[in-house]
Amino acid sequence: MTTILKKILIAGVGNELKQDDAFGIEFAKKFRNNVSHLNHIMVMEVGIGGIHLVQELHAGYDILVLVDAVAWGEEAGHIYFREMEKVSDIEEMPVFEKRTFLADMHYTNPIRALMLAKALKVLPKEVYILGCEAAEHDDFAIGMTDVVENAIPKAIVRLKNWLSTKQLASFE
Repeated sequence: MTTILKKILIAGVGNELKQDDAFGIEFAKKFRNNVSHLNHIMVMEVGIGGIHLVQELHAGYDILVLVDAVAWGEEAGHIYFREMEKVSDIEEMPVFEKRTFLADMHYTNPIRALMLAKALKVLPKEVYILGCEAAEHDDFAIGMTDVVENAIPKAIVRLKNWLSTKQLASFE
C-alpha cells in the first residue's frame, strides 16, 4: 500500500528592508535545508511579491504555511502557530472595492494574496500562519533585532514538531 503525502508549501513572506519584517524570508532560507530530502514539501521566499505566491499555488498544494513577522501583542520573539479560520471572499466586496482590489497586481499584503488565491480556487483547504512577534518593523532599515533573529531556531523546531506530529514529514 502506498502512502500519498500531502503536498505542502512553506512560504516566507516579508520585507528585508523593514527590520524584523524579514523574519519569514530568513526563516525560509534556514528551514529549506531541513526538508530538502522531502519531495512533497516546497519552501520558497515570497518576500513582498504576493502574486508570486498565488502563481506557485497553481501547482496544487494541500497545505500552505505562511511564515511572517506579526504584531499580535505578545513580547518580541514570541512564536505563534495558528490555522487561519477564514480568508475573505472578494465576491462579497462592493463593486468599487473589488475593482480597486483587482487593480493591484503586487499583492504585497499576504492576506490580499490569499484572497486572490481563493478567488482563483487555488488556495489550499488548510492554511496556517507561523508568526514571530516583531520588535522593530515600522522603519526602513536592514537587519533584524537579536530577539527575532534568535527566534528563528525556535520557529524551525515548532514547525518540524508540527510536521512530525501530523505525520507529514520525518526528520531522521
